[in-house]
Amino acid sequence: MSIFSRVIVPALIAAFCFAGPQAARAQTASAGTEQPSEDTWNSIKGDLFKNRPILDGSGLVILDAPRRAEDAALVPIGMRVKFADDDKRTLQSLTLVIDENPAPVAGTFTIGPRAGVTSISTRIRVNSYSYVRVVAELSDGKLYGVKAYVKASGGCSAPAASNADAANAVLGQMKFRTFRSEPGAPPEAQLMVRHPQNSGLQMDQLTRLYVPPFFIDNLKIWQGDDLIVAMDGGIAIAEDPNIRFNYKPNGASNFRTEAVDTSKHIFRDEWTIEKSML
Repeated sequence: MSIFSRVIVPALIAAFCFAGPQAARAQTASAGTEQPSEDTWNSIKGDLFKNRPILDGSGLVILDAPRRAEDAALVPIGMRVKFADDDKRTLQSLTLVIDENPAPVAGTFTIGPRAGVTSISTRIRVNSYSYVRVVAELSDGKLYGVKAYVKASGGCSAPAASNADAANAVLGQMKFRTFRSEPGAPPEAQLMVRHPQNSGLQMDQLTRLYVPPFFIDNLKIWQGDDLIVAMDGGIAIAEDPNIRFNYKPNGASNFRTEAVDTSKHIFRDEWTIEKSML
């Protein structure tokens, strides 16, 4: 059972206490009257990372996040690890945490052993002014974290961009793209999946009832038979998940993916990429 399955129900219940001290502290900080609080992070990091120490990742781990989001339901996030040329370590996983969200873990991205991934970007929902954090686990067995303060609110409860019938008509459809790399840089690819990613906090405007949670909680991408990345996702991954990453070519010309959502729908697709694009 993933961490999202264990925390999602109590987290959604906690959402109804949004006027509580944590939300008040976040909004006060946004007004500039005090520094953003670390209280939430200090209360959850032990459970999330099994009390393992998290070292300062400044200069090693880079988090690209907007200071103020244009759309709280579609906040672009970039995560990468910048290794020195003589650094023999590899990236094992990236965990994306949004302190003040009802379910703080947006997603954990586990990297395949031969994937060569050092950079992942996606889009998230931010429900209240909050620190956004990325914690990288490297092959030395250590955790390295960085943070950015993002001003956004209401992302988890924002209505879906399309209605339920339109979303169901394209549910699970996928697109895959590869990008030519700059000289000396690894190639990049992008996966897009059509899915409403219902958070459980959105209200049906006709019935005035909350739409049940319905989102992709597991996604895997392979290059040939080699795993590139596996994502355990939660309610904060935005509608129509979009994941872009770099990778190390292994000579295979096909990429395939499998996604499973909380209703146990399984979506699969496969693409053959021209050798000139590898």
